Amino acid sequence: MAYVIEGATGAWEVVIGLEVHAQVISRAKLFSGAATEFGAEPNSQVSFVDAGFPGMLPVLNRECVAQAVRTGLGLDAQINLVSRFDRKNYFYADLPAGYQISQYAHPVVGAGRIEIELADGTSKAIGVTRLHLEQDAGKSLHDQHPAKSMIDLNRAGVALMEIVSEPDLRSPEEAGAYLRKLRSILRYLGTCDGNMEEGSLRADVNVSVRRHGEPFRTRCEVKNVNSVRFVMHAIEAEATRQVAVWEAGGTVDQETRLYDPARGETRSMRSKEDAHDYRYFPDPDLLPLVLDEAWVAGLKSGLPELPDAKRARFMGEYGLPFYDAAVLVVEQATADFYEAVARGRDGKQAANWVMGDLFAALNRTGRGIADSPVSAAALGALLDLMADATINGRIAKEVFEAMVETGEAAEAIVTRKGLRQVTDTGAIDAAVAAVLAAHGDKLAEYRAGKDKLFGFFVGQVMKAMAGKGNPALVNEALKRAL
Repeated sequence: MAYVIEGATGAWEVVIGLEVHAQVISRAKLFSGAATEFGAEPNSQVSFVDAGFPGMLPVLNRECVAQAVRTGLGLDAQINLVSRFDRKNYFYADLPAGYQISQYAHPVVGAGRIEIELADGTSKAIGVTRLHLEQDAGKSLHDQHPAKSMIDLNRAGVALMEIVSEPDLRSPEEAGAYLRKLRSILRYLGTCDGNMEEGSLRADVNVSVRRHGEPFRTRCEVKNVNSVRFVMHAIEAEATRQVAVWEAGGTVDQETRLYDPARGETRSMRSKEDAHDYRYFPDPDLLPLVLDEAWVAGLKSGLPELPDAKRARFMGEYGLPFYDAAVLVVEQATADFYEAVARGRDGKQAANWVMGDLFAALNRTGRGIADSPVSAAALGALLDLMADATINGRIAKEVFEAMVETGEAAEAIVTRKGLRQVTDTGAIDAAVAAVLAAHGDKLAEYRAGKDKLFGFFVGQVMKAMAGKGNPALVNEALKRAL
């Protein structure tokens, strides 16, 4: 069902485009050798180029270009062998040169696409208009002094990839799915860490509303939104505001707005500039960027298996349903962990344990998959104990919890606690006989036609055997006895 805003005068369609700023993983900045480490002392990672000193010349960082090309290839996008850097002119205190070196008319990466998956099981292709490289600005700090703002230029000059989508998104859910998918691809490629809390991935959200079938109406840009959840909330808040303006007979002005998560609303920041307001012109200090076709092909050959391809392989190789495979490939570390568990074993059983018991343990202990208290090899060894009938599924749960708590191997826990599954048919027959003798009334009901009591008898026998009876043998013995 399509997402619409229901106004007093009818339904409104929401049109959304995202401009995502992704910080490039690189040890040095885009045009200088200054470091890019997050959390350093203010103004401790600033070169003369970053500080805008007169006469300082930018030198392009080859690795940042390679990272942009890798990202473009990962987005199935056109790689432009000739591109150009321009100066985007505006004044702000954290932009000491008075201009930002960016790409405008001739970006390094052209049109691409991202396939997103939605909650109802459908998928949708979202167009990517372009990816261009640009340098970040510094940061204004307003909480360091009661009357003054401070400027930290550590971030100035850090390489950014601005990834611009087509206005193909039609709901907060689609925007959230797009951002999550893009972040996953960037992390697989190793081109951006996707850490929105640290500001290395942030989104400008362009929102407009229209009646179904109408041309696009005026859009507003919600600036610098730093979480997927806030992007979704900002879209809903801004679309609702615009509907109210249009229905009251007003006009939506093209402007830049900020999202206030505490109030759940957007507020005006400044009128939205057009490209001519920035007086773009080619940067006179930088030659056009010319890429060698063989170099681009070399980067392409070194790309990792990306989420969509990995999901398809997991479905085919391990027999996983779409949902399981999609969950497991979101993060590469999770996919690698799962595959180490599943290789040579029941793929669906491995997925159930990773997505169920392991994820629950990680949430409970506040750990990530890389810091899992149970390694992939250890979990695989636990599954092997079930496969060879050393333990049953119920005992395996108990053993797993002990593994989480102690870090001990499954085999050692089973031996220490005496948890080996009972497969002695004589012992099982004896337990069955004792249970039936103790529950003569239930036995009579069962034989009178109350078949559902079979499950009761199974439970009683397993209880009598402290959960260590082989379930299949217990079922067989009960059927014979009954």
